Amino acid sequence: MDFTRVDIIGLSTSPSSGGAYALVLGEVEGNRRLPIIIGAFEAQAIALELEKIQPPRPMTHDLLRDTFEAVDVDVEEVVIDELREGTFFAKIRYRHDGEEHRLDSRPSDAVALAVRVDAPIFVAPAVLDEAGIVAEDESDISSLAEQAEETSPSEEEEGTELEQMQKQLEEAVEEEDYERAAELRDEIQRLEQEQQQNQN
Repeated sequence: MDFTRVDIIGLSTSPSSGGAYALVLGEVEGNRRLPIIIGAFEAQAIALELEKIQPPRPMTHDLLRDTFEAVDVDVEEVVIDELREGTFFAKIRYRHDGEEHRLDSRPSDAVALAVRVDAPIFVAPAVLDEAGIVAEDESDISSLAEQAEETSPSEEEEGTELEQMQKQLEEAVEEEDYERAAELRDEIQRLEQEQQQNQN
């Protein structure tokens, strides 16, 4: 499969997504843009490297880069290769002892590593076809973030209150919002206890 080379166009805050950011990738040879909603920590990790700001201690992605260098691993490229139910998936392709390998990754972590090791970023054509947005105004990154939110799957789903809360818990853990996850876990336990009492 021929993947499409992309560059980082910018990072934008996403007002309606609770402190998340939009990472906007753009075709090197084309005008489609791919906005991906990412967490604040990952956005900071990407921004620090793009601005060449050196933190006093290595961040997680700096540690990953240094570990790869220490064991003589060459990161060759990052590929955002799948979009399932509104969630992007990526692979980090690397070479070690002359053999090619790959690691599953979130796109935000893969891109944060790519900017540190100067590795190219690619996107699968099917992902760009499904989630890409044709850019009319290069400078308006925030509008791309808003469009990404509008086209993302709704969080409102049919099901019982307990099923909805289980889904929200999974999303909170995936987004590493552990404070919210703890609140949801406690509420789920309370509901389950109530259901058991009602059944007895």
